[in-house]
Amino acid sequence: MFKNMIVYRMAAQWEGSLEQVEEALQKTPFMACGATQEQSAGWVPPRGDEHGLLAESVGGQWILRFMSESKMLPASVLNRKVQEKADAIEKEFGRKPGKKEKRDLKDEAKLDLLPMAFTKQSSLWVWIDPQAKFLVLDTGAQGKADEVVTLLVEGLKGFGVALLDTQTSAQAAMAHWLLTQEAPVGFSIDRECELKAADESKAVVRYARHPLDIDEVKQHVEHGKLPTKLAMTWDDRVSFLLSDSLQIKKIAFTDTVLDQAGDEGGFDTDVAIATGELSKLIPDLIEALGGEGRTEIGQPTPGAETLAVRVAGKGAVTGPARAPEDTDPQDAPF
Repeated sequence: MFKNMIVYRMAAQWEGSLEQVEEALQKTPFMACGATQEQSAGWVPPRGDEHGLLAESVGGQWILRFMSESKMLPASVLNRKVQEKADAIEKEFGRKPGKKEKRDLKDEAKLDLLPMAFTKQSSLWVWIDPQAKFLVLDTGAQGKADEVVTLLVEGLKGFGVALLDTQTSAQAAMAHWLLTQEAPVGFSIDRECELKAADESKAVVRYARHPLDIDEVKQHVEHGKLPTKLAMTWDDRVSFLLSDSLQIKKIAFTDTVLDQAGDEGGFDTDVAIATGELSKLIPDLIEALGGEGRTEIGQPTPGAETLAVRVAGKGAVTGPARAPEDTDPQDAPF
């Protein structure tokens, strides 16, 4: 559970209950694709029980599970079907279909093929920490995270989030740690990293299973190659790969944690272990990056009473809910 993390800060004023979350999720349950449906998405019971709750609480931590399904329709198969239809028109009417007609033929071919296409399912864990006000998604794909966040923002009244932001960027911090060969308090640097040049060469250097406290790594950073990934371990308990976009990947719990858990297994134990460790790692990582840098969501800012949240393009962003009132329209800069 939780191999990757994209972390969001939730609006401080949102005080939704687990019951309200359950009610909202019930409006968009997952349903498998229909015969001519290309993709489908929604919520499934986290415990895997049929007709179970869609929002579970373990130790005060709320766990949801998002499921998506898509039909696998190779482009080569679709193009061949379109060509067959075009050839049939040419044979019957003695003319080749135009561009618009070919687009229509493509839509027809897709409808013909979708009932026979194989389906692919994927799911991800969603963790809401109602006390610390964090939303954590178990994915390394920002596009998938945007899809989940959109569903939550649309379904939960007053729910707002923004991607976690820190005073020091992850890339700048990683570069500093590699240059000084000194990890922040509570962390250690492991044996994997990726460095990319910022100039036109776009040169990339990767180290895997290799010590990073060497002059060669320092020289790469000094010459302009910036870290995009760095393997680290927190408190000898959780190892992970930190990215320059502040995503946390390849999460693995060390033997210290697994030995303490014993032989007990199951949903509750897995949730308790994952959230128990990661709820401590996240604040420590934020502190290592200089603390949070974003204005608290939903708090008053000059010229706006609240902050609204929208999801667009590359993720969730914040902005004034409405334009500030122009108190002196005659006083304009141009």
